[in-house]
Amino acid sequence: MRTVLEQLLASAPTPGPTPSIKSLPEVIGGLTSWIIGILAGVATLFLTIGGLRYLAAGGDPAEVERAKGALRSAMLGYALALLAPVLLDIVRGIVGA
Repeated sequence: MRTVLEQLLASAPTPGPTPSIKSLPEVIGGLTSWIIGILAGVATLFLTIGGLRYLAAGGDPAEVERAKGALRSAMLGYALALLAPVLLDIVRGIVGA
């Protein structure tokens, strides 16, 4: 017959796996992926909006300028998405990781 202490120990929950702590380069690598994805998504949204505005402008100069502004913003967003790894490498160099 088992003692009360043995029964309590047998029914105690087992500890789960301990969470792993990521190193700074791993965190920066994850940030790079997230930043590139967000910038590319926002740039694609602005590209779509600019294209639709340009198509719907109907020759109105003010509306054409607004469309061109959205297209410029899209190009800036794509440029930032391409430069994100470079910028994060600079940060990694400053931090020393």
